[in-house]
Amino acid sequence: MRKILLVMIALALSACSKVPAGNVGIKFYLLGGDKGADTEELGPGRYWIGVNEELYLFPTFTQNYTWTKEPIDGDAADESITFQTNQGLSVNADVGISYAVDPRKVTDLFQKYRKGIEEITDTYLRNMVRDALVTAASTREIEMVYGQGKAELLAEVEKRVREQVDPLGIKIERLYWAGDFRLPATVTAAIDAKIKATQFAQQRANEVAAAKAEADKAVEEARGVAESTLLKAKAEAEAIRIKGSALSENPKLVELSAVEKWDGKMPQFTGGGAIPFVTVPQGK
Repeated sequence: MRKILLVMIALALSACSKVPAGNVGIKFYLLGGDKGADTEELGPGRYWIGVNEELYLFPTFTQNYTWTKEPIDGDAADESITFQTNQGLSVNADVGISYAVDPRKVTDLFQKYRKGIEEITDTYLRNMVRDALVTAASTREIEMVYGQGKAELLAEVEKRVREQVDPLGIKIERLYWAGDFRLPATVTAAIDAKIKATQFAQQRANEVAAAKAEADKAVEEARGVAESTLLKAKAEAEAIRIKGSALSENPKLVELSAVEKWDGKMPQFTGGGAIPFVTVPQGK
């Protein structure tokens, strides 16, 4: 009898399923008149799950998932997302998502998709992100997708996806690029060439600016020298004018100037001919 009781307890325990902390459970009836999802969300704890029932778990804490080209933890070989620009150029990217499920809307979410959260993420959320990327990128050129418009593109995609899933109880926290874009080789070569051309043009502009600065410096130096020379010449001319004016007004100053310049030596003459007579002024 004891053995039978132990077997019954073991069977009962094996039929119990657990809803872990941070999760909400949904019981789904497989057969009968009550077939479908139970309208009551199950909080953390153990619950009896019969042969006609299945338990689906929906985590209510933040979930992070990345759709990548390389397999991660046994996922599909390639979950990356490909989209095209308005020029028809294909871009492939790894995209990540962070979201949480509203515990008050778990039943609605399950009744909408009849899948667990992993299947919803792998299939429906990924399709929404891909479709939003395709739509948003189709209006942009490759430079706006790959370059400065990269963040703006992702912001538009995030807004589109959030508007779709928010009524269902999925709260998108953020979308993010999980790596570099994978572009066609021709596009990569064209972008590299454009970057080099831009860098070369900037270098030339810097050189021209430096040459102009040197030329401006030389001009300013020449202007300074010219202005200095002009001022000096004007000063000298003014001095000569003043001196000339003074001499014309007082002839005695001419004799005084000659005396001031005389070194005290008598003039000497060489050669034949008449002996010159030099008159030396007598002091009064």
